[in-house]
This record gives sequence, structure tokens and C-alpha cells, in this order.
Amino acid sequence: MIVSVNSDPNRSEFDLLLGSTITELNLHAKKSSKKVATLLGRNLEPFVKDVMTEIAVGTPFENSIELIGGQKFPDIVAKKYYGIEVKTTTQNHWKSTGNSVLESTRVNDVGRIFMLFAKLAEPIEFRCRPYEEVLSEVVVTHSPRYLIDMNLEQGKTIFDKIKMPYDILRKKENPIKPIVSYYKSKLKAGEELWWMDSESNNTASNIVIRIWNNLPQSEKQDIKNRSMIYFPELFGNRSDKFNRVAIWLATRQSIVCPNIRDLFTAGGKVDIFIGSKTYTKVPRIFLNLFQNLSKIIENIVDISALELSEYWEMKTTEKRKISDWVDLVSENAKSIRDAQHLNIKEMLTEQIYR
Repeated sequence: MIVSVNSDPNRSEFDLLLGSTITELNLHAKKSSKKVATLLGRNLEPFVKDVMTEIAVGTPFENSIELIGGQKFPDIVAKKYYGIEVKTTTQNHWKSTGNSVLESTRVNDVGRIFMLFAKLAEPIEFRCRPYEEVLSEVVVTHSPRYLIDMNLEQGKTIFDKIKMPYDILRKKENPIKPIVSYYKSKLKAGEELWWMDSESNNTASNIVIRIWNNLPQSEKQDIKNRSMIYFPELFGNRSDKFNRVAIWLATRQSIVCPNIRDLFTAGGKVDIFIGSKTYTKVPRIFLNLFQNLSKIIENIVDISALELSEYWEMKTTEKRKISDWVDLVSENAKSIRDAQHLNIKEMLTEQIYR
């Protein structure tokens, strides 16, 4: 991993201070393990600050150790430049969920941060490493956050994976974007990120998880119309043809639907009437298609070609997007045995351009 070459003031003295602090904390853990075990979360921070303050006497950091408190990042600052982020776990491992990737609460002027980690399960132990060296992945709670691993090997950080140093990423206007790009590049077929950066996805996901059956009928139909646009594989016979729409409903619409197949296929085969023609024994999904075709086309017009290209996994343009959608639907329909007697492309074209 490339490391920034900023000149860190009194770095060697600060490394000695940290080393002595960890030694002293581990001595406390052995002598007073019951007391130390009670110092969970915020209770540990003032304890660490007091130990550091005592050890800093006679060093360049004397009288400079400050407990920040509140929701600020990091928890302790030394000489207004070095930061110490304190994390604890009561489990017998060295992993935890860390801070937000955005670092919106970072203390001004702090240039270098270290992770001080307390494992409060027996045997109690303290460790400290540079912050950027222990961040293995990005995970999501209510926002993208780093995953801490105090045993992480050199060259295995999230910054190594995205090929961008921590100090460059954290200063970007949108630090989420390179991380999203990295995880997108690792997706398998049918997978999707359930969190997105604002630039690539300007549709906010509902904060409330809803059940499909509780939705009003108008919203149900609108969602089915958009599904038929985004996922033309619904008109084919692939065994996994409902996978992507299921993920989309959960991640983009915050909707849980236990019976997705029934949304499009319930009712078996039907007769449909288009103009003066009658088509018999047609799979119900095509009835849904033709009954709502005008609304579907309106939606295609409103959806950007760039967004459609992402869903269709092929490039389309504003000029071609309707015809490209028709081609995708008709091509998928060819694989359905019960639709062999239908010329879907011709039927759609006649209705759209009549």
C-alpha cells in the first residue's frame, strides 16, 4: 500500500508514548482485570487518556493529551495532530465495526490516527496500530463503515484493495464512490449492492421496510410496470429470472415480497385481445404487459438511458431505448414454449407506434 509522506511532528516520540501506553494498559489488565473489564465503550476513553497523560510527562506531548468526547472522531488527541480512536469488544477476537467512511465528525487538524483496541474477554489485552492498517473492508449498518481487524496482514487493507491510500480517500468529496466501484467489480451474476452513493443512485430507499400485500394497488402496479422494464428476463424461462427483481424490491424499494413469481404469473394462461385479434392460451405475464403498455412506455421515456444500460447490462441511448427494450422482451419471450405462437416484437411495435 502506498503511504503518504507527510512530515509527522515528533513521530518517534509519539510511537514511544503509544508503546508505553499499551504496555501500561496491559499491566493494568493483569493486575486489575475485573476493574478493567468494566471499562466498556465510553468508560474506557478517560482511563486511556489518564494513562497517556501520566506517561507523557517529560515528553513533547506533556499537557497536550485531550479527551474529545461526544460523537467526534477520534476519541483522544495529542498535540492537536495525533489521534487515538478507542474501540472495545467483550468477545474473544480482534474485530469490530469501525467509524463512518465519510468521517464527517473528524476533529480538525488531526493528521494521523491510531486504533487503540481493547479485548475485554479473558485474557484482557490492549493493542494499538495505525488506523489505516487495520481497516479490512467496508460494511453497512445505517451507513458505510469500516470493519476493523487488529490482526490484519500488511497489504490486505481496504485501501490496498481499492488501490487508493487512506489519506487520499478520506479527503475526497465523495469517498464512498471508489469503494462502491470496487465492490461492484466483485459482484457475481444477479448480485447487487444494497447501498449506493448518491451520485450513482439518486432514488432514496424508503427507511421503512414494507410488505408487498400491504401496498395500495396503484403502487403495486407501478412497481410491476417498472419491473417489466428493468428486468426483461421476466419474459423468458430462465430458472433464476425472478432473482434480480427480488433483490431490487428489497434494496431499492424496501419491500419484502414472499411470492414474487405470483406477481407476474398467477392465474396461468389467458386469452388476450389486441385490436381486432385474439391470442389464446397466453402466459399471464403478457396480459400484464399489454394491459399496462402505455404506462410502461411513459416510464421508459422518463428513465435515463444510462440507468437502463446498467439494468440491461448493455449500452442503450435515449433514441434507441424503447426499441432496445422491445428487442429484449421479444428475445426472452422466444424461450417460452407457450409463447411460440406469438410474435411479441411485432405485437409490441404495432401497439407502441400505432
